[in-house]
Amino acid sequence: MTGFRALVLAGSRPEIDPLLAYADVPHKSLITLQGQTLLARVVDALTVSGAASIGVCTSHPAVIKAAGQIASSARLEIIPAADSPSLSVAQGAQAMGFPLLVTTADHALLRPEWVRAFLAQIPDEAEIAALLAPEALVRAAAPDGKRTYLAFRDGRYSGCNLFYLRSEAALGAVALWRQVEARRKQPWKIAALLGPGMLLAYLAGRLTLDQAVARLGRKAAVRACAVRTPYGLAAVDVDKPADLDLVRRLTAPGSAL
Repeated sequence: MTGFRALVLAGSRPEIDPLLAYADVPHKSLITLQGQTLLARVVDALTVSGAASIGVCTSHPAVIKAAGQIASSARLEIIPAADSPSLSVAQGAQAMGFPLLVTTADHALLRPEWVRAFLAQIPDEAEIAALLAPEALVRAAAPDGKRTYLAFRDGRYSGCNLFYLRSEAALGAVALWRQVEARRKQPWKIAALLGPGMLLAYLAGRLTLDQAVARLGRKAAVRACAVRTPYGLAAVDVDKPADLDLVRRLTAPGSAL
């Protein structure tokens, strides 16, 4: 797929972020890796993947300035960040249109082949899709990395910060995400929102990844699917100082990346 739209989330956390002090930058998307900021690396990967227009969702002055200095054949635009990632996606989608690929500015290792493979595997009937990596592939690619995994009947998976919204119908899933965000400090309310049946089935290990995603989709009145990636490093982002140390090692001279 070529000529697609892409949205890069580069918002700011309200709380103190230890990563910024560790990297000595005002925003983590401005961390430099092999001579490029993380933001520039993501934009480059999306451009080579075939993106025709790329929105950078941020309200940080330094990030806005840095985005303006990126040379890209894709059309770049700044979209003001909202108060939460889900709201930023909703506003970005309304500003850019559909279909839309969504990723994050800290996806430091993002490769064009990962993006192209993801887009090629999305079923035509899916209105929203998410990329996930099986635990075994993540651990094989980055054995000393620490990732968060979701456990299902058919294995454990880590999210890859790549999402596809085919049409406006996908915003139903974003609205559900927003409700979960609003209840993140009240787990019992999240349980009530998603329904005890689904949570009990998940906790009991009865759901496969596809079954869980399909149930979440029905809850949001949208056809959702999970796409499994063969690239374990697609699950690596930069949230903590240890993550930055990892991607620096993986991209050091002489490495495969």
